[in-house]
Amino acid sequence: MAKQRRLQTEVPWVEITTTPADWKAADPGLLATMLGQLHLIRAFEERVLDLAAEGLVHGPAHSSIGQEGGAVGSIVALRSSDAVNGSHRGHHQFLAKALTHVATDGLTLDALVTADIQTVLQRTLAEILGLAQGYCRGRGGSMHLQWFEAGALGTNAIVGGGAPMATGNAWAQKHAGTTDLTINYFGDGAAQIGSVLESMNLAAAWKLPVAFFIENNLYAVSTHIDEAVADTRLSVRGQGFGIPSWRVDGMDPLAVHLAMQEAAEVMRSGAGPVVIEAEVYRFFHQNGPYPGSAFGYRTKEEEQEWKKRDPLDRVAAEMIKLGLIDQAVVDSVRAQAIAAMDAATAELLEADPEKQGRRRIRPELWPDTAFVNVGVRGDASELDALRVLDPSRSDAAREEIKFVDAVAAVMERRMSEDERIVIMGEDIHRLKGGTNGATKGLSAAYPERVLGTPISENAFMGLGGGLALDGRYRPVVEFMYPDFMWVAADQVFNQVGKARHMFGGDNPVPLVLRTKVAMGSGYGSQHLMDPAGIFATSPGWRIVAPSSAADYVGLMNAALALQDPVLVIEHVDLYAEKDEIIAGDLDYIIPPGTAAVRREGSAVTVISYLSMVKHSLEAIDQTGVDAELIDLRWLDRASIDWATIEASVKKTNAVLIVEQGAQGTSYGAWLADEIQRRYFDWLDQPVQRVTGQESSPSISRVLERAAIARTEEVVTALQAIVANGAGA
Repeated sequence: MAKQRRLQTEVPWVEITTTPADWKAADPGLLATMLGQLHLIRAFEERVLDLAAEGLVHGPAHSSIGQEGGAVGSIVALRSSDAVNGSHRGHHQFLAKALTHVATDGLTLDALVTADIQTVLQRTLAEILGLAQGYCRGRGGSMHLQWFEAGALGTNAIVGGGAPMATGNAWAQKHAGTTDLTINYFGDGAAQIGSVLESMNLAAAWKLPVAFFIENNLYAVSTHIDEAVADTRLSVRGQGFGIPSWRVDGMDPLAVHLAMQEAAEVMRSGAGPVVIEAEVYRFFHQNGPYPGSAFGYRTKEEEQEWKKRDPLDRVAAEMIKLGLIDQAVVDSVRAQAIAAMDAATAELLEADPEKQGRRRIRPELWPDTAFVNVGVRGDASELDALRVLDPSRSDAAREEIKFVDAVAAVMERRMSEDERIVIMGEDIHRLKGGTNGATKGLSAAYPERVLGTPISENAFMGLGGGLALDGRYRPVVEFMYPDFMWVAADQVFNQVGKARHMFGGDNPVPLVLRTKVAMGSGYGSQHLMDPAGIFATSPGWRIVAPSSAADYVGLMNAALALQDPVLVIEHVDLYAEKDEIIAGDLDYIIPPGTAAVRREGSAVTVISYLSMVKHSLEAIDQTGVDAELIDLRWLDRASIDWATIEASVKKTNAVLIVEQGAQGTSYGAWLADEIQRRYFDWLDQPVQRVTGQESSPSISRVLERAAIARTEEVVTALQAIVANGAGA
């Protein structure tokens, strides 16, 4: 029989339960602050449910009633510079962090509500009601609460979606030389989600000061935890990643506080992440003012047993037992909290003149509808002070260089001048510059800022997003192939792309995402796509697609200076080509709204980008059609050079959009629609398009070629346009 040895994990996993001695030893000021915060949060949540029942909350009302102890216990001793983010059920976490921020010396039970606290309650309620005075100007509502000044990074409607962002924030805290920490709150459902598990692994590997705080309330919407997992002790997750973990009764705020004290010591010492599991219970259904028993998935008896453990009652009872307060003080605290919510509500609501006995939101408090698109991106004014140069119009001396060497050279230049730039991706620190040489020399020059990541796009994309929102760093994320964005789609589109707008329109998101189109390289259906069409139809992203090394320099410099997320698309066909850049100049920018006319003509306007610019030139030469060729450079809706397109269309009266990729994810589809809407009166025929086929490219050399567009397809399209009368 083979020898067997029982293996043990190398990190602690402990359960904390308070004793009477712990309560006796606790600072009375700490207990008073806990009690005050618990009552303020409870009164707030009750008021939200009341307003939801009146139909005044547009959207969900995910109350945290019953779960307040976990948030208060873990947050009450944090610094303002510590950070938290949470899930869709995050009012209690946001309020605990905001209250701790504005009351740094704690709460006084006989004068509970200061002017600052009243403001927090009113602005938070205003946000949940969708009003302009809310922390996110009404855009975030119940599920997207953010107040950076208080260290509230933003609650999140995507289950588990905040974990990578919190990990990125923790990276910034650590590498900025602080001892600050970040807490990511999520529920029992998210403990099984890839974003969370990937983030745990990355945080452990890089020893980042982030706490993965599991609020285990036993239920998803209605599915019990024992139906979802084999081991319902969810803090066991930490053992698999080498993360020390604590399990604690979340209905006991002091127990949570003691666990967080131990966990904070680990994080602040530089030892890395922690996991804390707090067993809590939401007293109401997933959404709204009814208990779970009303929907049949919980019993009234179960609910009553948990209500006996109410964290508000627990703290009050222990304080009374210690002689710190009496029941009259508890009643006063409750009354003060309710009065504060009455005052906040009175500022936001009024009697409805059209419905007797009903209330309405004061009409003047709604956001102006003109605000609807403000902040999808910034205004790019940060580029105003930078030197603009268009290589296509410059007669400056040139020097020869391979395209991929220009990619590495401009990044090295920017990293040498801007210590905030951090690049990350798979294998970028190995192989003398990654798999294609695009990061050549960078890991040797800047080893602390070139981060070779695990194969974990969701985690490191979100980590980059957290870095960008933190503001102390400028992340450059590389996806080895653009198809991998689907693995990280939540972080790319729901988180990074929407963050500025969703949280009110003010917070910059300076992130660059580099990737390469590899059509023609034989890598098959899951490695070759052109992502331009997907990103162009997703809010928040700017997109650049250089067709030359000199353009790459200016476009990358602009991307790295913008306060928006920018997708930089490269093409493997261009990497090995000998090209030219302006001699000795790696410092200019090509700003948004700057297309290049590569060839002037009068018969048809050909619009393209990346390697298809060269194929279009070849096709024009082969056919002899007097075409005008526009190289877009910037592809997103806000950055396209509409003036150049308009001037050309009015001259040629015909348009051909040329791209290489598949029909389904086509960039040209939306562009054709936009051109026809804008310039219909000047078009003599419908906008024509060259694309690949419906299928993704295959491994077979023959089938791959059949699936994509190159010079031959452009030739055919030009001939058809001329046959239809263009240029006549």
